[in-house]
Amino acid sequence: MSRPSDPPHGDIPVATDHGPSIDLHGADALLRRLELTVRNRLDGLLQGNYLGLVPGPGSEAGDSRQYVFGDDVRRMDWPVTARTLVPHVRQTVADRELETWLVVDLSPSMDFGTALTEKRELVLAAITAVVHLTVRGGNRVGAIVGNGQESYLIPALAGRAHARHLTRRIASTPRAAEGGRNDIAGMLEQLRRPLRRRGLVAVVSDFMEGGIGEGPLPWERALRGLSDRHQLLAVEVLDPRELELPSAGLVTFVDTESGRQLEVQTSDRVVRAQYAAAAQKQRERIAASLRHAGAAHLQLRTDRDWIADVVRFVIARRRFVVGAVGAGVR
Repeated sequence: MSRPSDPPHGDIPVATDHGPSIDLHGADALLRRLELTVRNRLDGLLQGNYLGLVPGPGSEAGDSRQYVFGDDVRRMDWPVTARTLVPHVRQTVADRELETWLVVDLSPSMDFGTALTEKRELVLAAITAVVHLTVRGGNRVGAIVGNGQESYLIPALAGRAHARHLTRRIASTPRAAEGGRNDIAGMLEQLRRPLRRRGLVAVVSDFMEGGIGEGPLPWERALRGLSDRHQLLAVEVLDPRELELPSAGLVTFVDTESGRQLEVQTSDRVVRAQYAAAAQKQRERIAASLRHAGAAHLQLRTDRDWIADVVRFVIARRRFVVGAVGAGVR
C-alpha cells in the first residue's frame, strides 16, 4: 500500500509517556531505555522460566485433558477420545530450554510514521520485548533480518550479552538505499531447512507483501509449515494512516518499496471511504492468514502505547492457557 510522502499538519509527533521516545541515532542509549521500560513493565508476568512469551506446547508427551474450543486439533488424543467418547487432546511438557527465532522485516515500508514513532522504531521495541521475555534460564535467541535488499542471519545463542548484541545489530541495520521488498517466505524457509530446535518463531512485520487481492498470501504457506515444530507469534506493525486517510487536500503518495507515486485528492469523502474499506479488507485477510497458520497475533500501532499492548497480549494468552487447562481438569 502506498503512503503519504508528508504527514498532515495535525499529525506532528509529540512527546508522550507511551513508552520511550526512540532515536535510532543513539542506538545504545535507546536500547538501554527500552530494556528498562520493558523490564519495569513486564517483569512479573512470567510464572516460571519455560512458558515463554506465547504459552504453548513443548515437545515431550504429557497427560490428556478434555478438548476446549481453540485447541489445536492436530493434538487430538484419539485413543482416549475413542475410549471416553469425549474429545481429548494430548498435553505436552514444556521444554527446559527454549530457542527463539526472530524474523525481522526492516524493508522500506517500515520507514514511515505519522504518530508517536516510526514503524521501524516500533519493530525494535517489539523485538526488545520478545527477547526480554524469552532469554532466561539458558534459552537461546537468534534472528533473520532483511532490509528489503539483503538479509542476514544472527545465530541463536544463550546469554544476555548475546541478546544485547542481537538487538544492537538489528538496530544498526542500514536502510535500503534504493527501496526493495523482503521475501518473508524465503526468510521463513531458512528456519525450516536445516531443521531448527523446537521453540518460538516471532515474525515482526507489517505483512504488506501480497496483502491486496485474493488467494493465499506469499508467506502463508511457509509460516504454516513452521507450526508443526514451533510456536508462532506474528507481531503486526501498523500506522493509522495505513488504515484511513485524513482530509488534507491533494496528497502525493509514494510507494517506499517501488518508488511509484500517485496524487490523491483526500478531501473527497468517497475516496477516503474506499481507502478505509480496502485497508480494512487487507488487514482482515492478513489476520485470517495468520490465524490459519496457527500464529498468535499481536498488533502494535504507532499511535498507541506499545508496551501496554504487549502487556495485554501476554495476560490474555496466559488466561487462555489457564482456562483451557482448568476446563480439562474439570
